[in-house]
Amino acid sequence: MPYLSRVRINPLRAESRRLLASPRAMHGAVQGGLPGHPSQERTLWRLDADNAHRPHLYVLTASKPDWSHLVERAGWPDADGEHCAVRDYAPLLERLTPGRAFAFRLTANPVQNTLRPDKLTARQSERLQEGYRRGFRLGHRTAAAQLTWFLSRTERWGFTVPTAPQLDGVRDERGEPPRDIRIITRDRHAFRKGSGPAKDSHVILNAATFEGRLSVTDPVLLTQRLLHGIGPSKAYGCGLLTLAPLHTES
Repeated sequence: MPYLSRVRINPLRAESRRLLASPRAMHGAVQGGLPGHPSQERTLWRLDADNAHRPHLYVLTASKPDWSHLVERAGWPDADGEHCAVRDYAPLLERLTPGRAFAFRLTANPVQNTLRPDKLTARQSERLQEGYRRGFRLGHRTAAAQLTWFLSRTERWGFTVPTAPQLDGVRDERGEPPRDIRIITRDRHAFRKGSGPAKDSHVILNAATFEGRLSVTDPVLLTQRLLHGIGPSKAYGCGLLTLAPLHTES
């Protein structure tokens, strides 16, 4: 049974500042909330810090988690209010029917695969000389490329993004009406991965947070993306798509 959690983070605490600055550190804290061995369960998580004074951590898990360690070390353990909420995710999945609309948010790492990058790094040059033929995964760096990456894949994810009603009559550079989607934040993260022999491996993320409105086309495909995530770098805060009822719904 999947569970969706929301944890309040106190940005003024020392441990919070460490977690907020490092996707790798936050990944470790998320894995620490699982009752089983971390290798037995893959999680999806996302940090929503558009309100810097009240950031929230969202986590999707297959088993019921315990976030006591996060509340005690990075939250408000003795204050009033709901410090963390853990909800059964099944009722939301049951509401996915063709044509139904939701508000959505997703932080993703939009990438492309290419055999010949425009600017080769020293390591990429070495790998090509060694006969590497699988292609290189490169992050999209501009907002326009990131938005195109998203919109070109929605059908395979089980939904479409409708046109923005407030922009009726407006056309983009291709003569098409603009979609009801926007990028609200863009961040670049670079850090070392692993320890020992892997400590020299670098992870570079060009993450973008998308927000807007979607319409369900294929509940099965959308359920798969909700449970398994979208795009790469899922361990580091990318891939969690969340849905919410539209304000027009009762």
